Amino acid sequence: MSSSVLQCFLGALQASLSVLLTMSYGVVASRFRLLRESSSRDINQLCVGVFLPALLITNVGTELSSDSVGGVIPVLAWAIVYTLSSMTVGYFLRRAFKFPAWTTPAICFNNTTALPLLLTKSLQTSGILESLTTGVDDTSSDAVTRATSYFLFASIVSNTFTFAVGPKLLDDEESPEDNDDDNRNVEQEIDDQTEDCDNEHTDPRNWMGRTAEEEEDVETERTTLLPDEIAHHSHNLINGISQRCHKHYSRLPFWLQNGLSVIKSFLTAPLIGAAIGAVLGLTPILKRAFFDSPSHGGIFKAWLTSSLEDVGDLFAALELVAVGAKLSTCLVKMKQGESSGQMRPSFALTIFFIRFIMWPIVSIGTVYTIASNTRWLGHDPMLWFVLMLLPTGPPATKLTALADVSGTEEEEKMAIAKFIAMSYAISPVICLAVVGSLKASTALKSQLMV
Repeated sequence: MSSSVLQCFLGALQASLSVLLTMSYGVVASRFRLLRESSSRDINQLCVGVFLPALLITNVGTELSSDSVGGVIPVLAWAIVYTLSSMTVGYFLRRAFKFPAWTTPAICFNNTTALPLLLTKSLQTSGILESLTTGVDDTSSDAVTRATSYFLFASIVSNTFTFAVGPKLLDDEESPEDNDDDNRNVEQEIDDQTEDCDNEHTDPRNWMGRTAEEEEDVETERTTLLPDEIAHHSHNLINGISQRCHKHYSRLPFWLQNGLSVIKSFLTAPLIGAAIGAVLGLTPILKRAFFDSPSHGGIFKAWLTSSLEDVGDLFAALELVAVGAKLSTCLVKMKQGESSGQMRPSFALTIFFIRFIMWPIVSIGTVYTIASNTRWLGHDPMLWFVLMLLPTGPPATKLTALADVSGTEEEEKMAIAKFIAMSYAISPVICLAVVGSLKASTALKSQLMV
């Protein structure tokens, strides 16, 4: 037991150090003015909108198949359950104990990509995952490949909830009067836009709101490269379609508008990328064309798929670098005596307890009970291990990207950056959850696969 604890601790320590070192590169870059605060915000938005969808397209498309669907369903279901449960706990703490808004997503969304994948690789190197294979034909490498796919499928749920529900969790609650005013102003705003569009034909100003003389003096990176006539008509066409859609939308029943708004909030770039990857993975012809070698019919593998893989591989590292840059700005403001975010010890200790103690106990007990009494979770020890470990770990580093995308106040961004750095500093304690999950999975294997 002591040897297992030591091996797990060393694996967790190596994975955590890798994350912390990558984050420190962002700190160094910021200190030497190689990366400015505005640049780190742009990097976060680029990671969310481009790099993460590309990563999901290639990984989900590669790992998902008709044979692996049976293991994917429990992963997706458990990821939804623990995310919604964490959201309930975070909302209760915020309402009952006046926790700041950022603590709710910090409780809800843990790291389901970089840290678990690095941890799994470290554990494979140490050889302690060999006990989780299903038989003679199942090697440790095969089991780790399955674990990687399980973690990535769980990340689909995490990413979807992060960017669909996360902005609402970070926002302070608006008063009912403000919401009513916003609803009353929608129709007036549409009418004003329509009137402006109608006046375009008589106004000497162009579609950018400037006269011809002013336009000659204004040329920036936003200046269109299309001829003025084409740009003018294109803008009028797009603007007219948008206005008509707004008018039709405003006439819909209020309950239907709310439903469409909820659906729209879930249509995030990561979810769209995951959906594309699922279609490619579950369609044999497309999977062969995109992911097989060129000699076996992979006509897109060498150029399109490879480019997506290259772009997707940038996600984890650049996200951590941006977090480090944000942390550097926070430390500078602390040194200068400026406000750097509210970070009370009670907030941090509560979240640490939930992420590293409460959820491992609940998760291991729940998965063990279900697997030992039902056949819902199949007979893959690696699946049990991943399910037990899924809710455990530090908050996701993409919370800083969420804060940038959501337009969160600067003080709250600093608090998030500080808390994430603290979380990864103590993340080696995840070895206790790893040991518990490993022992429980091994016991289930001995009980069910005799």
